[in-house]
Amino acid sequence: MTELPYLDTFLSFLRLEKTLSENTVEAYRYDLQRLSAFCTQHRIESVREIQPDVLSSYIKVLHDIGFAPTSIQRTIASMRSYFAFIAAEEVITTDPTELLVSPRSTRYLPVVLSIAEVERILTAIDTGKRGGIRDRAMLETLYATGMRVSELSSFYYEQILFDDEIVRIFGKGSKERLVPIGKVALRWIGEYYHSERTACVRPGSDSTVFLNNRGRALSRMGIWKIIRNRTRNAGITRDVSPHTFRHSFATHLLEGGADLRTVQEMLGHANIVTTEIYTHVDREYLKEVHRSFHPRSRRI
Repeated sequence: MTELPYLDTFLSFLRLEKTLSENTVEAYRYDLQRLSAFCTQHRIESVREIQPDVLSSYIKVLHDIGFAPTSIQRTIASMRSYFAFIAAEEVITTDPTELLVSPRSTRYLPVVLSIAEVERILTAIDTGKRGGIRDRAMLETLYATGMRVSELSSFYYEQILFDDEIVRIFGKGSKERLVPIGKVALRWIGEYYHSERTACVRPGSDSTVFLNNRGRALSRMGIWKIIRNRTRNAGITRDVSPHTFRHSFATHLLEGGADLRTVQEMLGHANIVTTEIYTHVDREYLKEVHRSFHPRSRRI
């Protein structure tokens, strides 16, 4: 079986009816193409031959080769959506995912920078060199708003409400949220927009805030590489990604006394359970403070 039937129709359904983001749709495509390759390897020639035991074997293979539980869960979600769709279209008579069991997601503590480390990364950027003002403005924006890297890559000047010190962010499923950004990040954006960015603009450039040297929007990989280099230049050896700034944004808000619901709104989490991971990080911080300063904790 070279390709699952109705795949393109299903993906169009996700875009138009479910209003999922293009990144999510492409992730679903990749998951289902991988399933199709698995079926081909096992000489399954028709989608009607895909039974629950086939899908269970497929999930076991993903687990055995080291896929993260979250990736496996997304794979199962994509299969559930696809098979429900073609069942509704009467391509198949029964949905093989109905009896499929999702593995439990392993909760993990995200990598978080300390406030001092964030300051170290930002101040280590030489804004006198080419790209320095852009990178400073970009990292200030990430840390000030908790944006996802995909949101930063497609961040337009019109989304900035300078007088209100707020930005409009369009997240997963094109859902809009309003997030305060603060004077420091706005000052750096303004400085970049009227200096380095002007030199990067080319015919065809749009109002995307952060541009590469060709006048196009920085890609997610491009942003990741900039952050990796700026982090190393600051002498920080840990792996730091754009998401690390998002994690740090949320954690530092909670450490400062922000309530969980407010942080949930600013991060754009649909479910507060997703935001609650940061309360675990915050507890670790509290325990460290207790160990460091409480007289009974320091005594052996």
